[in-house]
Amino acid sequence: MSIRLRLALSYGTLFALILPLVTVLSYALHARGQYDDLDRALLVSAGHAIAEASDSVTGPHLIQGKEGLEIALRFYTTTGTLQELSLGTETLPTMNPYNVLRNPSGPAFDAFTSLIPPMMGYVSVPPRGVFYLLSTPTQRWRVYVQPIYFGVRTTGYIEALTPLGHIDTSMQTFRLLLGVLGFCSLVAALGGSWAIAGNALRPIARMIQTAQTIALSRDLSQRIDMPAQKDELGRLAATFNEMLASIEGAYRTQQRFVSDASHELRAPLTAIQGNLELLRRYQAMPAGEREEAFEEMEREADRLSRLVADMLALARADAGVPLKRHTIDLDVIVLDSFRSARQLAHGQTMQLEPFEPAQTDGDEDRLKQLLLILLDNALKYTPEQGHIMLGLHHKDGHIEIVVHDTGMGIAPEDLPHVFERFYRADPGRSRDPGGTGLGLPIAQWIVEQHGGAISLKSQQEQGTCVTVSLPLSGGRL
Repeated sequence: MSIRLRLALSYGTLFALILPLVTVLSYALHARGQYDDLDRALLVSAGHAIAEASDSVTGPHLIQGKEGLEIALRFYTTTGTLQELSLGTETLPTMNPYNVLRNPSGPAFDAFTSLIPPMMGYVSVPPRGVFYLLSTPTQRWRVYVQPIYFGVRTTGYIEALTPLGHIDTSMQTFRLLLGVLGFCSLVAALGGSWAIAGNALRPIARMIQTAQTIALSRDLSQRIDMPAQKDELGRLAATFNEMLASIEGAYRTQQRFVSDASHELRAPLTAIQGNLELLRRYQAMPAGEREEAFEEMEREADRLSRLVADMLALARADAGVPLKRHTIDLDVIVLDSFRSARQLAHGQTMQLEPFEPAQTDGDEDRLKQLLLILLDNALKYTPEQGHIMLGLHHKDGHIEIVVHDTGMGIAPEDLPHVFERFYRADPGRSRDPGGTGLGLPIAQWIVEQHGGAISLKSQQEQGTCVTVSLPLSGGRL
């Protein structure tokens, strides 16, 4: 079942639950108003009749009105005998008013009308007056009975009656009309809910269509048209476009990574394959040339091994594999790395200062790999007679490792990309053709895995400074 259909049914069901309540209340309010008007007329008519009967010199009796009046009157003696009546009520059954007054309970107009109390402005019923209903084969009558007093003595009873046939017919028509209107309103509510839900979900339909188009064409440059309203669907469309932009960026990065990896892998493999083919074809090759071919294959094999190891390290980073961490003496690792790097120097001066003992929680092998990457880069891009300084000290509650060189530096346009995989500026490629461009991305991953931060500052022909901040042992940066 679609969301649109579910929304339409939900709105329709809610409307169907509310509609009967509104219909019943509307009918009850209308009916109560109609019947209350009759009750007020009966009270007034009975009051006038009692006043006229009390003023008569011959004793209580009715003053005859014309036949066909809306309100009829009947006068009973104190014994309950019908003495006088208005014209047109001869066929109505009589009731003992004394028994009616003693038993005031009687049927209500109907179940729905009784839900509403008497309306505002209702004429107060005298303490001893009673309303009740009288049913005949043709229609119902509303009856009001009140005793007539002379001083404290009861001299008779007055009964005011009015037919309910015309109101009952009107109420029946009104009930039918409410039913028809309710059904039409329910159908209209369902149709309106369907249309409103469709209009509200139209942006989602466009999102689905765009997603299907992207899935079929694999064109991640497409975007969803933004709705005019800045509502939840507008924010969803904006988020969807941001997600597409992120996926497009990741996809292009992956493509570049695969392309660069293929290129970097192909170069050493081509060199090894070419030397093997050369050795196979020229078996009588001089010993010097043969040794040179073997040395080149060995260098390319080492390069290939390093490249594969670096790619595996980045694959572990992408897979979210955590490092094994324990408390280590960082100063011991820094000193060991410094000694290893000094053996690779080719005329550069290396200094270890400042140098302070420090402990952190981390992976000893990975931290040594981090330091060797930074020192190796400094050695590669620093000419002979240049200077390289390695420092370890505490700063603002954390540990700071600084590698500063006086090498060739990095161009400003290349600085934002130095931590991208396989990225190497042109001068770097010409100086170190055997590099892979994975050193700094791996260094960044190692630092992040240790809860630290790495930053790089550089100026061309003046050198580069790499700063690594790591948390102290037992704390976080």
